[in-house]
Amino acid sequence: MTRDTRDVRRRSQPEFRATKWLPSIARGVGAVVGASVLLVACAVDDPGSTANTGATEFSNQGDPPETPDKPGPRSGRVVTIDRVVDGDTIIVEPNERVRLIGIDTPESVKPDSPEECFGAEASRRLSALLPPGTEVVLVADVESQDRFERTLAYVYRRDDDLFVNAALIDEGFAFAYTVPPNVAFADEFVDLQRTARREGRGLWSACPSG
Repeated sequence: MTRDTRDVRRRSQPEFRATKWLPSIARGVGAVVGASVLLVACAVDDPGSTANTGATEFSNQGDPPETPDKPGPRSGRVVTIDRVVDGDTIIVEPNERVRLIGIDTPESVKPDSPEECFGAEASRRLSALLPPGTEVVLVADVESQDRFERTLAYVYRRDDDLFVNAALIDEGFAFAYTVPPNVAFADEFVDLQRTARREGRGLWSACPSG
């Protein structure tokens, strides 16, 4: 398991909405000397500068803006959860195996391998976030499948746009795990992991090698 790139930001019950990593638009108005014409200036906020205080809510009126390098749920497809395999793999109906992009969790069900520290906890957390019957949106990056023919996806819970990949890192259930060319959120995931590690969340305090 690769653990070189690791981190994510916290809330009391972390709920990462789709708009968390997508640019927000700030508008400012300036008066033109000698005229009543108003000029509207648009500036893109730095997504990493948003302060997190407890449970952060994100405005979700209409479709959030998306950029080519930061795909969001409006560019994905809706599927229904059948079951959770482990902390980073799910099965969606009818029988499609999906590997969450950009994260890695300790092993809990790998054949002929011992259960790793916090593997069962990661699996239970993902099961709590995505119980059977939950509708989710699968969003691809550059590659649609891995060498095991599993679908590769960023997973958003449809009813509230919870960004599941990010939430697992934030809570300390997963490591940031970058495999090029699927790197749309690599920097954000590493930042989140850095915070989780510094604050000793989840596996970072429970596991000796964390």
